Amino acid sequence: MTMKIDYVAAPGGALRGRARVPGDKSISHRSVMLGSIAEGVTRVSGFLEAEDALATLGAFRQMGVTVEGPVDGRMTIHGAGMHGLKAPSEPLNLGNSGTSMRLLCGLLSGQPFDSVLTGDASLSRRPMRRVTEPLRRMGATIETTAEGTAPIRIFGKQSLHGIDYRLPVASAQVKSALLLAGLYAQGETSVEEPAPTRDHTERMLAGFGYPLRREGSRVTLQGGGKLTATELDVPTDISSAAFFLVGASIAPDSELVLEHVGINPTRTGVIDILRLMGAKIEVLDSRMVGGEPVADLKVVSRPLRGIQIPEKLVPLAIDEFPVLFVAAACAEGETVLTGAAELRVKESDRIQVMADGLGALGIDACPTPDGMIVRGGRIGSGRVASHGDHRIAMAFAIAALRASGPIEIDDCANVNTSFPGFTELARRLGLNVEVVRHA
Repeated sequence: MTMKIDYVAAPGGALRGRARVPGDKSISHRSVMLGSIAEGVTRVSGFLEAEDALATLGAFRQMGVTVEGPVDGRMTIHGAGMHGLKAPSEPLNLGNSGTSMRLLCGLLSGQPFDSVLTGDASLSRRPMRRVTEPLRRMGATIETTAEGTAPIRIFGKQSLHGIDYRLPVASAQVKSALLLAGLYAQGETSVEEPAPTRDHTERMLAGFGYPLRREGSRVTLQGGGKLTATELDVPTDISSAAFFLVGASIAPDSELVLEHVGINPTRTGVIDILRLMGAKIEVLDSRMVGGEPVADLKVVSRPLRGIQIPEKLVPLAIDEFPVLFVAAACAEGETVLTGAAELRVKESDRIQVMADGLGALGIDACPTPDGMIVRGGRIGSGRVASHGDHRIAMAFAIAALRASGPIEIDDCANVNTSFPGFTELARRLGLNVEVVRHA
């Protein structure tokens, strides 16, 4: 029987001290994927031992890749080479991980064997046509449901050819899927994006010695090369750090340092948005680790003000909006988000779910087709539904720092998909949150 997990977050508190949040999920996924098809032994430290990244790891083990660990974030991947993966004996179940599914669509399109990708009920509702359609243009043979969702059947032994593709919507997952397919394609594959998105795939390909060109908003690679094993130190995840950046900004008398945070410029939208709202966030000891910029982030509580969020920052903060809506609820005045329709097709409809939850807590939050209008006010007490979405659950736990009474949050088990140990770390830093388990 599946155990149901709820949170009860008590009102008030301040966040103080130093902390290191778990490793970056996006980089952890890619370390497994590229390490598995590289030649030689890749050693990884800082790997995120959470359900999403472990789903990627499990898929490659099913395809014959030998991996030692992870233990305390360290693992050793014995690369199979570009053409060394084996046919899985059963469908690859990717749980709740959209990144795993979309990137694997690209990588598996160039393999000599058939494969099937499945996931949980939430992942099985998420749109996949944005990946499968351009892959078909490259020569891939892929079947989905009539709605364009999983399960996804990928047929092997296809001859892929490079394409020049302009993304209709900025998406790092689609860009990465096409680049991974391009490794196996004849000729050049070019992807142009309408706005900058996270570039971990490009950085890591370069780290594995695979040549590519970046010219403005376009990235290009030639198929048929090889990857050479390397060593990777995964920075901590700014998407996980974001909960505490917001928490320490909104809770009076807070002062917090978050250590070794990845500050890749394609991911720092949350810092830029919070600073526009008046937050005090300092970047300390900037350094490069394995091709990725890293720093310590110091945040001190400050009154926030409502803003019109610049649309150019939206792709750079797309995963952080649940907790940014909490910041908006604590800000003076009105915060307006536009250009973020992508939020409606995440693990949940994050626009509607956050609007409903904030409304249940007494905040005026008006959803729009591509964003939300939030009028700052007094967060009350009540029960909210996370709809099984890890970022929704953690966002409402942080909201309790400014609530007038307890906030009860339904269905929080999926927090382990991205942030194992969230409640323990939150309690150590000053948030009073309890875990309630039900049979």
